[in-house]
Amino acid sequence: MGEEASCNTVMEVTTKAKENGHAVPVPVPVPDDDAKAKAADAVAAPAETTTDPRLQGISDAIRVVPHFPKQGIMFNDITTLLLRPGVFKDAVDIFVERYRGMGIAAVAGIEARGFIFGPAIALAIGAKFIPLRKPKKLPGEVISETYVLEYGTDCLEMHVGAIEHGERVLIVDDLVATGGTLCAAINLLERAGADVIECACLIGLPKFKDFYKLNGKPVYVLVESLE
Repeated sequence: MGEEASCNTVMEVTTKAKENGHAVPVPVPVPDDDAKAKAADAVAAPAETTTDPRLQGISDAIRVVPHFPKQGIMFNDITTLLLRPGVFKDAVDIFVERYRGMGIAAVAGIEARGFIFGPAIALAIGAKFIPLRKPKKLPGEVISETYVLEYGTDCLEMHVGAIEHGERVLIVDDLVATGGTLCAAINLLERAGADVIECACLIGLPKFKDFYKLNGKPVYVLVESLE
């Protein structure tokens, strides 16, 4: 957070306001029967939404730490959520309810907090888990994607052979701010032949919408937090 990365972003729908310095629940879509029938072929934002009561507990469990790791940044700390097993389970369950039955073959988690939610989601929906790591963390042959930040560059790597051509993939991270890291993950997976279905994040900042796209791919967030 705090470093702007280059990314093709299309934003849609209206956000909810900030409330009392805590994360704000985002309405969870309720697909109709037709949308469920088409879920294996496409992901769309249905018109009808409702607020899941579990979202308030999730938003309340996320601590906002001012001026960390540097001045001016409002850091969204999920470690307080992880200390509450019931709330942690609720967050995973909401993701699982959304993605179960969509034919997803792999869940790709972005280092490091994507490793917390990604494997749990993958196990629950019967998919494999693929770690997307920073440079020189994975042994063996890797494929890399470098992306531009406001003050430099960064890189994600994935094992060669982790994805088979045409496999449907979900990308998971804890937070979307500028979207640059998610864009890099999309590019990396698509270069390897994956069919990226959606990106899923626990938290999205209010300057984004509850439904928007990065590189043409939908992004789904559970709650909004402070900038």
